[in-house]
Amino acid sequence: MSKHKLGVYVRHFSGVITWTGPRSIHGVRMKKTGIGILVIALALSVIAAAPVSAQEAGAKSDIEDLKKTAPKIFIDCGDCDSDYIRTEITFVNYVRDRKEAQVHILITTLRTGSGGREYTLSFTGQNEFAGLDDTQQYYSNKTDTEDEVRLGMVNALKMGLMGYVARTPISGRVSIDYQQEEKPKTGADKWKSWVFSLSGSGHFSGETSMNSRSLDASFSAGRITPAIKIALSLSAEYEKDHFVYEDETIDSLSKGLEFEGLVVRSLSDHWSAGGYFSAESSTYQNFESAVNLAPAIEFDLFPYSQSTRRQLRFLYKFGFKAVRYKEVTIFDKVRENLWNESLATTFEIKEKWGSISATLEGSHYFHDFRKNRLALFTIIQLKLLKGLNAYLVGSGSRVRDQLSLAKGSASLDEVLLRRRQLRTNYNYFISVGLSYTFGSIFTNVVNPRFGSEGSGGVQISVED
Repeated sequence: MSKHKLGVYVRHFSGVITWTGPRSIHGVRMKKTGIGILVIALALSVIAAAPVSAQEAGAKSDIEDLKKTAPKIFIDCGDCDSDYIRTEITFVNYVRDRKEAQVHILITTLRTGSGGREYTLSFTGQNEFAGLDDTQQYYSNKTDTEDEVRLGMVNALKMGLMGYVARTPISGRVSIDYQQEEKPKTGADKWKSWVFSLSGSGHFSGETSMNSRSLDASFSAGRITPAIKIALSLSAEYEKDHFVYEDETIDSLSKGLEFEGLVVRSLSDHWSAGGYFSAESSTYQNFESAVNLAPAIEFDLFPYSQSTRRQLRFLYKFGFKAVRYKEVTIFDKVRENLWNESLATTFEIKEKWGSISATLEGSHYFHDFRKNRLALFTIIQLKLLKGLNAYLVGSGSRVRDQLSLAKGSASLDEVLLRRRQLRTNYNYFISVGLSYTFGSIFTNVVNPRFGSEGSGGVQISVED
């Protein structure tokens, strides 16, 4: 208990601060509210001014010096909760540029048969740790919460970092604990590796001159084992817009129903064979019904086991399509049977310098080789220089195979609201960007006040 000139006694009893001084100061009568504010202010000033013991200062200095020797790491992951990772793993130094790091950690993902994800954490030693590499894996379930997923990721990161931490002085401050593993529950899988999913949503908006409503629902079923992959889906959508302009009323409607199926058999670590099946009805594409069956075969130049890091796949499909149209087409067809084939090449690579994903696909109909299409889709992310990053997202198609176009001209609302497929010779989309970051290389501190600039806190996301 310490006494000050104003007669204030600061006592700490279970966090309660009491006033035992005079009821007036310099002739000013102190009210209860004023007393409380003054006591809090004085107590905070006493705490802030309290000297730190030489022993505490020395210990803090030792820890800070020791922390400077900890491994410098760079985590290459766009979807990770970086604030949570920095909060939970404090025995390393985080840097914002990969070239400054002693350990580069690349995190890649693949969807598993249960609907969860396989996370592959590739640790690459740099500078003093060059040649010291490691790989860790973590598997999440579809039913896992975001907190459970990020906790599993942190545990995998800790395991992979131990080999680097052990080679630095800070290892003396790190202890390893072992938890007895629970015995796995025995019993057969009554679902036989099948996973099912149901979803539905509705969107409603409006104002005086317009209103819009849309509904969609989907069902999916899948079974994935090392030998076989089965994916089935059924989806339906309905959208209606109502507009009032002066004395004119416009109603626009779009409906679609689609079933898709895929069966793939593993032949080797490079070859797969299977087939696609689909059936759909669409007001946009002028399909009363369209049924498509396409056997397919695929070859991957790289082993499938390396698919999280690199792929070069060649996929060939030979298909039959039976179509009935809602309206007569520009080729005066109401129904027709079509044979077609396609070849797609996909290249994907993820490295420390960035990632590239590109697919080039060509297709044509056998009854008329002039009815064809060539399409390219690509995503490129590059770390060009220290702090300088660039990205490119683009797609483009040369279109010569629009057999389902309805005869006659489209109305204004069908054009503006894209309720009807229009004739075109091409389509494209391009997005490019650059970012440059400079300043301190360290990013150890997490400060969530007034919201977090990182990815911490509560988030709600919707996957398409």
